[in-house]
Amino acid sequence: MAGPSEDYRNSLGNDDIKDQEDAHESSDPVDEGKDTEGDSMAHPASNSIHRSSSRPQLDLSKAAIQGNFEERDPTILLPNQSDDISHLALDIGGSLIKLVYFSRHEDQSTIDKRKKTVKLRLGISNGNRRSYPILGGRLHFVKFETHKINECLEFIDSKQLHCSGVDSRHWGSESPNSQPINNANNAVIKATGGGAFKFADLFRERLGVSIEKEDEMDCLVAGANFLLKAIRHEAFTHIEGQKEFVQIDHNELFPYLLVNIGSGVSMIKVDGDGKFQRVSGTNVGGGTYWGLGRLLTKCKSFDELLELSQRGDNRTIDMLVGDIYGGMDYSKIGLSASTIASSFGKAISENKELEDYRPEDISLSLLRMISYNIGQISYLNALRFGLKRIFFGGFFIRGHAYTMDTISFAVHFWSRGEMQAMFLRHEGFLGALGAFMSYEKHGLDDLMVHQLVERFPMGAPYTGGNIHGPPLADLNEKISWMEKFVQKGNEITAPVPMAKPGTTGLGGFEVPSSKGGTLRSDASALNVGVLHLVPTLEVFPLLADAKTYEPNTIDLSETGELEYWFTVLLEHLPDLVDKAVASEGGTDDAKRRGDAFARAFSAHMARLMEEPAAYGKMGLANLLELREECLREFQFVDAYRSIKQRENEASLAVLPDLLMELDSMSEETRLLTLIEGVLAANIFDWGSRACVDLYHKGTIIEIYRMSRNKMQRPWRVDDFDEFKKRMLGSGPQKPRPHRRALLFVDNSGADIVLGMLPLARELLRRGTEVVLVANSLPALNDITAMELPEIVAEAAKHCDILRRAAEAGGLLVDAMTNSIDGSKENSSSVPLMVVENGCGSPCIDLRQVSSELAALAKDADLVILEGMGRALHTNLYARFKCDALKLAMVKNQRLAEKLVKGKIYDCVCKYEPAG
Repeated sequence: MAGPSEDYRNSLGNDDIKDQEDAHESSDPVDEGKDTEGDSMAHPASNSIHRSSSRPQLDLSKAAIQGNFEERDPTILLPNQSDDISHLALDIGGSLIKLVYFSRHEDQSTIDKRKKTVKLRLGISNGNRRSYPILGGRLHFVKFETHKINECLEFIDSKQLHCSGVDSRHWGSESPNSQPINNANNAVIKATGGGAFKFADLFRERLGVSIEKEDEMDCLVAGANFLLKAIRHEAFTHIEGQKEFVQIDHNELFPYLLVNIGSGVSMIKVDGDGKFQRVSGTNVGGGTYWGLGRLLTKCKSFDELLELSQRGDNRTIDMLVGDIYGGMDYSKIGLSASTIASSFGKAISENKELEDYRPEDISLSLLRMISYNIGQISYLNALRFGLKRIFFGGFFIRGHAYTMDTISFAVHFWSRGEMQAMFLRHEGFLGALGAFMSYEKHGLDDLMVHQLVERFPMGAPYTGGNIHGPPLADLNEKISWMEKFVQKGNEITAPVPMAKPGTTGLGGFEVPSSKGGTLRSDASALNVGVLHLVPTLEVFPLLADAKTYEPNTIDLSETGELEYWFTVLLEHLPDLVDKAVASEGGTDDAKRRGDAFARAFSAHMARLMEEPAAYGKMGLANLLELREECLREFQFVDAYRSIKQRENEASLAVLPDLLMELDSMSEETRLLTLIEGVLAANIFDWGSRACVDLYHKGTIIEIYRMSRNKMQRPWRVDDFDEFKKRMLGSGPQKPRPHRRALLFVDNSGADIVLGMLPLARELLRRGTEVVLVANSLPALNDITAMELPEIVAEAAKHCDILRRAAEAGGLLVDAMTNSIDGSKENSSSVPLMVVENGCGSPCIDLRQVSSELAALAKDADLVILEGMGRALHTNLYARFKCDALKLAMVKNQRLAEKLVKGKIYDCVCKYEPAG
């Protein structure tokens, strides 16, 4: 299984040239084009949605093979291929234009941005060529202010999004002859919202496209259904300023109540895909708040009114229960003294005029009055229809913390804690996403949650708030924004940026402050990333319970965890930048990109410090993966390339002596020595500051020997005796060997060569098939599936066991007929295989692995997870259907104390038998 197919979960493109304009976000006064109906307008059950078809094409003109025609894995250059845009959809409201588009790629391709070419890789599967396309792609979310519609049109034109619409001559036809078009003539774009009518002529005049209007309620429900079924942790609760993400089983999603708060409020009972009914609503909604607020406070914008509320004290205007009962609770009926008995009630008895009241207090009183009533009516409707879940959306929510808190309080209060209000991370895009899904072949049918990966490139927009800068068309523009808006650090060797006060440094984008001072109206707004669709990802089939599986061992929401790991990552950043720049030859271009990467990653850290939930539910593994994705965004493919090569060569040079030493031992002694060797070799980790310091104290071999010599049992977690019993037995009768073992490998150099390869050899010797599971893409000094076959081939030159197994596994193309000593082979060979894991991170989420790994896992009965990233940061508490062995050296003092109550360099040998 050598040669990873570079799928879109780990695409080297990473939205660099054409995919990063998603930086638009705007303030959203009452959206005049949406949800203006009151309670009197009933909506029928869902109508059938007319669908159109479109099919992506690959531009093969002037295609050429690069380099040697005889090489196993040739690169095909497609100089005229651009991101293929299969669909574009819009939600054009009175204040915002929400845009969703899907760029589709071939699974085997990577984009060389600087050369403007596309490289197609022919992957290798057990030595055999394969060249089949697997469609994946990216779903992008962009926002523009409606009064700046020309910017939206220019954006669409610059990316040629309108040139892959549907030929209107085939509109309504189910004929398979409907073809994609190469120009905008006769193209049709799906749209919803009032602006779909208002600006239809402008789109025809400027872009030469027709707007096909889709029903708003249809789109709203379709968008919500997709998000709730396909995106993990899309829903969240918001209570007293704290967000908690909720994972909903898509099999248990329906029915639910969707409350859309626009100018008025619609309450929709959703029973399934395309099955819904508007069951209630109220004319007291966002328009009421904005209208009364404008009359009473003279505010000029909806956001200004929200911002006022955050400085308000409603007790000066509202009559509370305590005001009536002398500061006491009315405990007999369960009312606390702080409960609002009458909104604006104090204005009756006080001899004050309007100007005597603070606008801030008026705004907050209004906000609570309307939010509480919406929450109460929503709960009563859920009770009426026996619904367990209520989701709130619409422009009135838009990431505003106090609004979500008041709605949540109302639902909690009236349901006596039996029901919670829930909100959606992508709630501003429900209409546009639903319009997108009205295409006949939108590509999202039957998509599973494990096939979607959300990435947060620089400038990922907020769900609510102001426009945060112009669209960023390419890498150079991103770098320019970094240099323009972020102050440069004083230390040339440590280009960690100092962001302007009140900004993340992300192009000078504002940060919603949640610490002290005045909160912005979008203080709790979350970011919207790019959804990577990867049809080849699957759930690891050996998980004992995939529904309850949580990969992250460290919860960053725990006190002090976020701050500590941010400090660790930022301290490591200068060294990482040096390595990244050196890997690209130290050119001026590389230095500029390295500086921009440091600024961007620091900006991500600043954003998460301000709003820990900004990118959804985050564990330490997600944080480490964010760093790797940021490196790729600035086109650093493999920062540790030369270091890995040097360490591999040094380790391979001493491997023959190690194998001879092992072969001279008894079976029991050899097994213990092998496990000690894995733990000792795991010390080589460029992601650990303590280990980086060790590199200055000796050569790789000297450090390995020192580490191995210091191995003393018992280890901090020591299940070796149980593992030995399963491998060797405890009596005269030997246990059966495992059928197939999956070895999740970690670092290059001594870790793989002197640690895991000898262990794999021992399993092969016992008749167990071995699959080495490695990263699809580089991450720190981790070995990759692309690099492993060469290492195995070199090791096989000195070992018959490895050679025969590599031949059986298809890793050696030119098989030798005789053994190394010239004798004929006298034992049957079990295969040694290499497979990519489907990710490019130091950690691994087993809910999203490559389809090749999932297929091989079905016959496996032993899983070995090695290294801090795969066995400690993630999966320490994961349970499997088969035997599992977790091996790691703890190379962080805080982690050692927290996880094993030990100290740095303690070892973990955790064995868990099947079941």
